[in-house]
Amino acid sequence: MTNYYYVHTGHRIGLDRFRRACTIIRALGDIDITLLCSDFRIAQVAKDFGVQKAVGIDVVRNIPQIASYGDKLVFDSDEANPIMLDDMQKFFSTFIDVENSEAIVDKKYFEPQEKTIKISYFFGDDDYEKDLEKNIDFIKDLEPDLLLGFYYFLDYEDELKNKFKKHHEFEDYDDVIQKSQILISASPQAVLENLASGGQPIYIQREDYVTDFNTLFENLNIPIVKNYDKAQLINIISNINNHKYEKLDKNSNNLIQFIKENLN
Repeated sequence: MTNYYYVHTGHRIGLDRFRRACTIIRALGDIDITLLCSDFRIAQVAKDFGVQKAVGIDVVRNIPQIASYGDKLVFDSDEANPIMLDDMQKFFSTFIDVENSEAIVDKKYFEPQEKTIKISYFFGDDDYEKDLEKNIDFIKDLEPDLLLGFYYFLDYEDELKNKFKKHHEFEDYDDVIQKSQILISASPQAVLENLASGGQPIYIQREDYVTDFNTLFENLNIPIVKNYDKAQLINIISNINNHKYEKLDKNSNNLIQFIKENLN
């Protein structure tokens, strides 16, 4: 019997689920589990995220080609319809469906870091439509450091680098998230990680992203900016030192404990 964790990844949906999945797998400790990704490229570098076993399977329907009847699966995706979910529940001896709004942050982000970056901008790991560039006036006057994403095309990266005074490569993700005093980002995972590190994140709601995290962000008093409202963003930053963020609970690991109990 084999344990699997399937996560939906790709150049049109980013890596938020993937980053969370890697955090969960690392926290599971010595439980033998294989990460299944819907993208071969990120599966090849999963070891850089602390995941020793990862396989790219292209599409969710290929899971049965890897797994066997009676195996166990943690499923982190919105791809499956009710019929497919029912089939999976019958195929796997244990089937755990992870809600997209689950907030899981690695303990390393709660360790204090000196805030050496005043403002940074991380649009996300994906920008297939080049929305960052289309709406660059939204943040241009703020002169933030740019953190590049994983699924940016090479020519697009060069274009963006020329538009910012300072940029950071994808590999510098952890460093930028932890050392940014103010993080402007459309990545829910990055926003939570920056908050955990003592930063002051501002969430940008992309039109092509779900709003699953908005209720949580409102409870944590994280500002949410929609429609690239520049005036709202500037107003938030101008008053950010008087803005009271709620603290993220670093001991909120009920999901991880639940998964561990059901995979053992």
